[in-house]
Amino acid sequence: MIKDIIARIYFIYGMLLFAITMIPVALVIFLFKTFASEAAFSKAVQTSFQVWMGIYMPLIFCPVKHFGREYFIKGKNYVVTLNHNTLADVPVSSPGIPGPNRTLAKVEMASIPIFGYIYKAGSILVTRQDAQSRKDSFPKMIEALNKGLHLCLFPEGTRNKTSEPLARFYDGAFKVAIEAQKPIIPGLIFGTKKILHPTKKFWAWPHKVQFHFLPEISTTGLEIKDTEMLKQKVHSLMKDYFLAHNHLN
Repeated sequence: MIKDIIARIYFIYGMLLFAITMIPVALVIFLFKTFASEAAFSKAVQTSFQVWMGIYMPLIFCPVKHFGREYFIKGKNYVVTLNHNTLADVPVSSPGIPGPNRTLAKVEMASIPIFGYIYKAGSILVTRQDAQSRKDSFPKMIEALNKGLHLCLFPEGTRNKTSEPLARFYDGAFKVAIEAQKPIIPGLIFGTKKILHPTKKFWAWPHKVQFHFLPEISTTGLEIKDTEMLKQKVHSLMKDYFLAHNHLN
């Protein structure tokens, strides 16, 4: 009972702090979108996200520790595939990738005042229930990769609500990587399940987070017909790593 009261007060604290700290980020994004080049804008978006979350996450007592960033080689860009536990993954995922990136994101979130403006700046928006919208997102992801940006993707499609370490993967991330001939870097986020309760609303609890990247997986020479093989390979690697480090959750 006492823990539930504290958790709800903590949730309100986290939301208020999020709202306050996102205002200067929105201003920075507006200025760079209005006056800077596209490359400078992408860099500013990533830098502002990293600074924002570098301040915000410790302030809500959820510090994030990164491992494996050395696998990102300067001058190369990647399709980064991540597990998806809760909404607490969102402030950790894209800012944790070393370099400008775009993520595939739900269009519904873009309608939230101020936050939606920030959200759109780092996202390729998609209506997940709309087959045409999903189809249209594919060339946009290829375009982002061709511009030298990383792609931050959740191949489970949505939060994993199964009893398995990872839900089944969809093909999209792997088709994009093969089509663009870009390597994949798998990533695992640990600890966010402890922050947001799976069933209770307006409830949160502080917990440290770890973000682990794995060595790159080449797609050189692969064809679309190899999508299933690549998908299963990445799923197995991520699942094995998750199980080996499950004590972090």
